Amino acid sequence: MDSRNDSLDIDEPDFLDYSDWYIDDRLDPTTPPADVTSCDPTIPVELYHVCAAVVSLAVLVGLSFFVKRRRLCRTCCGGAPGLLHPIGFFEHDYHRGIAAAVFGVLFCSLCVVVLDDNPLPFTESSKDTKEYWKITALLYYPALYYPLLVCATVKNKLGYCLGSVLSWLHFSILLCQKIQCPLSSKLHEYYSLLRSLPQLICLAFLSLIYSLLLLRSGKTSQNLPLHQCPVDKYYTDYLKILLRKRPCKNSVSTDRPSLWIRMEMLIRSYVYLPIEGFRIPTKLVVSMTVAVISVYQFALLLVLYLVPVLQRMRAGVQEHVSYTLEGFGINLSENRSEVLSIVKYYIWVVEVCYVSAVAVSCFLTLSTLMRSMVLHRDNLQALFRGDTQKVFNRNRPVRLSRSAIVCWMSFTSYQAAFICLGLLIQQMVFFSCFLLFAFLVVVPILYGQNLLIFRILENMWPFWLTLILVVLIQHILARLLFLQKDGQQFILTNRRSLYIFTYLLFTFNVLIGVIAGVWRVIFTALYNIVHFCRLDLGLINRGAEIFDPGYHCYTNFLEMEASQSHRVMKAFCFLLLECQSSGRNCSDKSKSVEEGIRLVPDQKQTKLTKSKQALARWCLIYTLLNNPSLVCCRRPAVCSPTDIVTNGEMKSSSKPSTEDLVKSELCEKIQGPV
Repeated sequence: MDSRNDSLDIDEPDFLDYSDWYIDDRLDPTTPPADVTSCDPTIPVELYHVCAAVVSLAVLVGLSFFVKRRRLCRTCCGGAPGLLHPIGFFEHDYHRGIAAAVFGVLFCSLCVVVLDDNPLPFTESSKDTKEYWKITALLYYPALYYPLLVCATVKNKLGYCLGSVLSWLHFSILLCQKIQCPLSSKLHEYYSLLRSLPQLICLAFLSLIYSLLLLRSGKTSQNLPLHQCPVDKYYTDYLKILLRKRPCKNSVSTDRPSLWIRMEMLIRSYVYLPIEGFRIPTKLVVSMTVAVISVYQFALLLVLYLVPVLQRMRAGVQEHVSYTLEGFGINLSENRSEVLSIVKYYIWVVEVCYVSAVAVSCFLTLSTLMRSMVLHRDNLQALFRGDTQKVFNRNRPVRLSRSAIVCWMSFTSYQAAFICLGLLIQQMVFFSCFLLFAFLVVVPILYGQNLLIFRILENMWPFWLTLILVVLIQHILARLLFLQKDGQQFILTNRRSLYIFTYLLFTFNVLIGVIAGVWRVIFTALYNIVHFCRLDLGLINRGAEIFDPGYHCYTNFLEMEASQSHRVMKAFCFLLLECQSSGRNCSDKSKSVEEGIRLVPDQKQTKLTKSKQALARWCLIYTLLNNPSLVCCRRPAVCSPTDIVTNGEMKSSSKPSTEDLVKSELCEKIQGPV
């Protein structure tokens, strides 16, 4: 016993100090740099926000008086100046880029409210009043940037001038503050600067576009950069393209496309390419802009939250860690310096796995968003032509409801929130998978030890080989023995052998089914995790999609867009208003319009045959009948919404002719022969 105690005393190192085993305060990632508190910008943040709020309020009140100055005091309520609306989401004559940029700035401000301890810069919040000030900040920032949208809604030189002044004010002061004080006391020293990059880009875009609009405000809107063409021209052009005669395909190729063509088709399905005559709605443009900014903001937060900690841990590893590992029974090497290098290498592997998981999550999220943009356009076009079966997988009327209005209002917010939550889930799952792969496969192969997975595979290789052979045998038998080609079709043969092999391979198929069930769970979980941020896909069964809040919000959003911004309906209304304003002489203005949308033709000058005229009118009537916006205005005696099916036929036995439909719905509004 004495010799054992003596040996223990001899092996005890003299330099061992147990108080140094713990991480010192210098490794605290939240410790602010020394020069952060001493940074004083030329324009303090408090003064900037007070001045910006006053200027924004003055601009909003001034524009309200300017727009309604001619109607002032004519009536009690209609003549009084009111709050101007920010943008027309259903119209196409508003600048979509300005709306997307303002919403991007607003989302960056939301990140400041959620993460900072002091949500309102010009107030000091304590622990008791912090949440109340955050609620106030959620109302303050939308009101602060509200005039940036209103200036574009006015559509005159005064609005563009005030918008240019406001945007340059926000951009220049924020840029000066970030240049003078780039360091931050949160997470990372440059986190505040990196977080403000999307906000600076959006404000710079607003400054440039308002200046260009002010310089070219006297010219036609077609020459304006990134501006919409006249809305009536857009709708009539869309209708002309819709009724354009398609080239007939004489021969249909049944050959399977090559691998290169299939890869090109796959890439095209994930890349949104503009098509002639169709513009994506303003609400979707805003949603995609906010979605991309949310991916950047949350990925930046994930990287700067843990990567600096891992780097400081790797830099602060000392030889004492070997004694700590030995206390847990872990002996990496006999050499202390080699143990130190191994621990640093393991921390570096964890850091690489974490960064790789963030990169893969961002790539998959952006890819799914690009794919959803293509499907948004396809679904909207399907609803415009009345094909609800393609979008909702069942025939259902497209109508307004309280749920549809609420979902349309919250669609952009849901998209951003689902992206942030989906990125967090993807990060956790992919980080765990990369860690398991690295420490169970890659690191054991490099060091030649701890080959646990390979030992399990070595012991169980006969079992796995048998299951693989059973699967191959079944496929070979099905191809060579049980299938026989008879002309263009396959027939089932050798049924007696099929029954025999089904019975003999029953036990093997049970084990294969267990493996297939595990793979089903893994694949379903991974698929739902990857596509969690997509609202256009239901993550549960078709019958229970109503319980998926994301997909329910998306379907109601599509109903609102299809019922309130139908291109054909608006083109039809513009043509009616044009004809009513010019009387019977409107034929001179519609000579360049196709016969399908020329509602008041000149009988003396028309040279089209009656068959082409009837075909064009039938296409117009068919499109109007499937228009969700006109269903509520249709006469019940003519047809009800449930009588219309996708292919244009009527369900009821008594089918009114095309002439009756035209006379009943359009004869009272349209002058000229029907």
